[in-house]
Amino acid sequence: MKKLFTVLLFPFLLAAGAAQALPLISLSAVGEINTSAVGATTIDFNSGCGYSTCSGDYALVNGNQSGQYAQPMGVNSTYLTVPNPSTTTMSASFALGAAADYFGLFWGSIDNYNFISFYLNNSLVASYSGADIVGQFADGNQLSYSSNRYINFDFGSDAYDSVTLTSTGFAFESDNHAFKKLISVTEPTSALLFLFGLLGLALARRRVRISHQG
Repeated sequence: MKKLFTVLLFPFLLAAGAAQALPLISLSAVGEINTSAVGATTIDFNSGCGYSTCSGDYALVNGNQSGQYAQPMGVNSTYLTVPNPSTTTMSASFALGAAADYFGLFWGSIDNYNFISFYLNNSLVASYSGADIVGQFADGNQLSYSSNRYINFDFGSDAYDSVTLTSTGFAFESDNHAFKKLISVTEPTSALLFLFGLLGLALARRRVRISHQG
């Protein structure tokens, strides 16, 4: 089994009046670059952005570009960098197209000026800086496992439907994003209630016929 190291954190920013609980945050074992969450969908960026919608200042890149972005430790394929090599919005948003209760990403060379924020129906759920996640190790080191880790966000009974990555410097590099969409139970429940109603009606009619026969 993959060992998880749980870190209890306070977000640097939380939507005022938000009723949602904070996600439980954990760091996967050293060297892990993919999620271990069962049933999660992974986006590796090798075939494009992969989300329902992707917007803002980002680029899908390979390798390193001095002063702009650095390949996450252990990654040898296309990855996501925010912002792209520019100084415009410095932020990018990625919508799932549905609510989810888990998010994970391999976060490379974590910096204290990297920020990850979660939203539900355009309302902020929680937001964290790199320093909130790994403390003093948010120093942008490209060759240390202390600042290159797979980070898991477990929302429990709560949810989010989009994530925004922001970097006030170059850059927020990540790969192998993962999420688990919530399973809707509304339609199956309605169908079961309808079925029970029909069964109840059938039983009632049967009792009426038996009563008349008696």
